[in-house]
Amino acid sequence: MSNDDGDGDLEARLVEQEAFEPPAEFVEQANVSEESIYEEFEENWPRSWTRAADLLDWETEYNQVLDESNGPFYEWFADGTLNAAYNCVDRHVENGDKNRVAIKWEGEHGETRTYTYQDLYREVNEFAAALRDLGVEEDDVVTLYMPMVPELPIAMLACARIGAPHSVVFAGFSADALATRMNAADSRYLVTCDGYYRRGDALDHLAKANEGLGGVDHGVDAAVVVDRLGDDGFGHDLKGNQYDWDDLLAAHQGDRVDPVERSAEDMLFLMYTSGTTGQPKGVKHTTGGYLAYTAWTSHAVLDLKPEDTYWCSADIGWITGHSYIVYGPLALGTTTVMYEGTPDYPERDRLWEIVEKYAVDVFYTAPTAIRAFMKWGGEFPERHDLSSLRLLGTVGEPINPRAWKWYYKHIGDESCPIVDTWWQTETGGMMVTTLPGVGTMKPGSAGPPLPGIDARVVDTTGEEVDAGRAGYLTVNKPWPGMLRTLYNNDERFLEEYWEEYSDADADEWVYFPEDGAKIDDDGYITILGRVDDVLNVSGHRLGTMEIESAIVGVEGVAEAAVVGGDHEVKGEAVYAYVILEDGYEGTAEMRDQIVAGVEDAIGPIARPEQVIFTPELPKTRSGKIMRRLLEEIANGEELGDTTTLRNPDIVGEIQSKVQK
Repeated sequence: MSNDDGDGDLEARLVEQEAFEPPAEFVEQANVSEESIYEEFEENWPRSWTRAADLLDWETEYNQVLDESNGPFYEWFADGTLNAAYNCVDRHVENGDKNRVAIKWEGEHGETRTYTYQDLYREVNEFAAALRDLGVEEDDVVTLYMPMVPELPIAMLACARIGAPHSVVFAGFSADALATRMNAADSRYLVTCDGYYRRGDALDHLAKANEGLGGVDHGVDAAVVVDRLGDDGFGHDLKGNQYDWDDLLAAHQGDRVDPVERSAEDMLFLMYTSGTTGQPKGVKHTTGGYLAYTAWTSHAVLDLKPEDTYWCSADIGWITGHSYIVYGPLALGTTTVMYEGTPDYPERDRLWEIVEKYAVDVFYTAPTAIRAFMKWGGEFPERHDLSSLRLLGTVGEPINPRAWKWYYKHIGDESCPIVDTWWQTETGGMMVTTLPGVGTMKPGSAGPPLPGIDARVVDTTGEEVDAGRAGYLTVNKPWPGMLRTLYNNDERFLEEYWEEYSDADADEWVYFPEDGAKIDDDGYITILGRVDDVLNVSGHRLGTMEIESAIVGVEGVAEAAVVGGDHEVKGEAVYAYVILEDGYEGTAEMRDQIVAGVEDAIGPIARPEQVIFTPELPKTRSGKIMRRLLEEIANGEELGDTTTLRNPDIVGEIQSKVQK
């Protein structure tokens, strides 16, 4: 097997093929296989969403599916009550499935832990009791700053059990990012860990967490620390209001906490996501609609069954991990796999080793990972038996047809359907994709909107575009998984998502996700990427304003402009154009300081691919930075019109400095 990018391995038939039907044997066993489901949802909308709600156990049955009286602040199943932890844990134990595996965890060094639903029930209860003992009450926001260790989903479910919303902060984010999010959420409780492993090295996470705690304006009542590193730890002594996870569980061994009855519209969690103002947005998701929607999409799109072993390779610090590692799969009683490390450590076949080891049935990963696998070559998956796989999925960004076909051949052996899913933090779950037991797959196109989702491609006036034309994606009806608002900021919620195409006077509300798209004759939607100032780096959304603020915070920097540039693996990479103050020079040392400033403020995920020093930025006569030109320079494209610039000569100078 050659170690090229995979094109040479694809038969001409596969390269030229533009549509793929799901195998008959897959359709026969699929959870959803009736083509009439689209018509059923349309004819019975919104009542059709009882399909999702019926996947859950309700403490108090709802009478009204959707309350549209205060759009766009829609309410779903609002008069019903339930508890998310009960639905993800207790009911499976009560139904006789206590010995089914809930979580299979693999550490970077190969150590493993297995939790049955009974094990999960015990630890969730014990930690819920510990949180209460520390003073956490219903509706208190608990921040979880943790890597991919089992204690993270346990803490999430313990919070849900006692009615305390959680706010998970990605472990790769900086101390400043932690402090910013705790301040925004008015969170006084933190669960973190001493460290974790990355590419064989132990990372000191607690030092970063402690630094972040120092920036929390209102103080912190208690912090819980998981001992992940053991003897590899960094010798930190816990402070007066810091508690060891294991000690707390031992002190509450055998304790049981009744799940708190929550309204369907009560907040389940906050998820902070990048915004265009430089301040992260606190996306609010609720207990009933969100859980019903993630359960239904896990059932219908991922085809999950209780007997499955399922692996989503995302990090729980992002919404994909919330919806499709924790809440969706566990609500269905499935076995979910968690992995601590990176795809290429210690070897580039690590993921396929895990798929073989656990006989994974359904695998869900990001196009950025698939592009890396393709670059490394087909020899790595060929080392392993991947025949257990039944379905493949992609998430986080559009996938190009070449990568799709490589994934289909080398991982799925041309027998696994692929669901290419478009959705956002704000949508809670998948919105545009094929149903694998129903629809034809078209490489590069996400697919049609899911049943019950009214997604359209429109022009700037809101009129639907003709097939084959590009436009803007909109969603014209509410859906159960939707965000309810931005935390403590209803005004920004309206401005960011609803103002562009809605008619408030007519009570006609249209959700605008700020993605470009095109649609074909079959109603299949291809996502073209962001149209706002948010970058999509390896499937992670990063605000350009947030990165620019970090750069300008470095001593000697006068001004900065950040854009996205095409990247073979990441999809999009950060390009930073920087003007220095007089007396400072664009040395390698200054470049390193800027990179460090970004990593300190946001995290390594935002690390600039290139820092380009320039005496000026291309600006219009009104002083607006022409970011389009900077993107074209980053991508090595032919430049558009520069006649409107007040300083057109600077463009060629910048071009000469960009490394290609």
